[in-house]
Amino acid sequence: MKKVISLVLVLLLLVGMASGCAQKPAEKTVVNVGMIKGPTGIGAVHLMAADEAGDTVNDYNFTVGSAPDEIGTKLVAASGGLDIAAVPTNMAAALYQKSNGNVQLLAVNTLGVLYLLENGNTVQSIADLKGKTVYSTGKGANPEYILRYVLTKNGLDPDKDVTIVFEEQNDALNAKMIKGEATIAMVPEPNVSAVTAQNKDIRVALSMNTEWEKVADEGSKLMMGCVAVRKEFLQNNKEAVDAFLKEYKASIEKTADVEATAALCETYGIIPKAAIAKKAIPNCELTFVAGAEMKQQIAGYYQVLFNANPKAIGGKLPDDAFYYAG
Repeated sequence: MKKVISLVLVLLLLVGMASGCAQKPAEKTVVNVGMIKGPTGIGAVHLMAADEAGDTVNDYNFTVGSAPDEIGTKLVAASGGLDIAAVPTNMAAALYQKSNGNVQLLAVNTLGVLYLLENGNTVQSIADLKGKTVYSTGKGANPEYILRYVLTKNGLDPDKDVTIVFEEQNDALNAKMIKGEATIAMVPEPNVSAVTAQNKDIRVALSMNTEWEKVADEGSKLMMGCVAVRKEFLQNNKEAVDAFLKEYKASIEKTADVEATAALCETYGIIPKAAIAKKAIPNCELTFVAGAEMKQQIAGYYQVLFNANPKAIGGKLPDDAFYYAG
């Protein structure tokens, strides 16, 4: 009888241990993710909230930077500071070349966020810019190349038909528009919302995203923001990266709830004030494009940047290995 009792106790113990093991949750993969303040960071705020609540497949450590260089540098750092980062699409291509292929493009998260603002009502089309002065930031960078491309495709010579004046900082350009010192300017969101909120005479005349699509070749789109991954991390953690893409896509889809998204933007420091975020989000062209569709749509954009300045994308067009197919 003692032996029977002992055997029963042992069996019960084994069953309990097995049950405990079965109930033990699988260990989450730690993924270090970098985001930039502004439009490219908005799509992640619902993922940030879900991670904070413990409702994500991976365990995310988020870093929010003020400038693309700050985040991009950490993605290719020797110490592997970041595993995945949201950066401008041209920077992703440049980092791919700089790191000898150790960066891959996962998905596009933001289309064009540039808008032509006017204090007046004379600009209804790109052709109306002939003989006018246009202020902008981004000299020697994407904004300049985009503006020149769209002007040229509309039959205007950027050096003769239009006077382009560049400011170094968006804040300085904002101030000139608000004070009336600049009449027409190409401005990115969320600066567009900040400027129009402070000067009711300023209107959004044209979307550069729309103007690009009117003249672009082979169905290319103005794709300005993306998420990229360290190839080494991807090779060792493909399931975690695929899970990130799924969760990140769901997070972007939730931005349709503008009120909740705006509040989270302020909470996580993506946009300082929820009121500005609420106004800006509908104009930030948030999207999620991956795989073959992404490659096909962004190829034309990279070609335009390469034609304008090869250094803008690292000296040469990225090859097929740059694009993550899934």
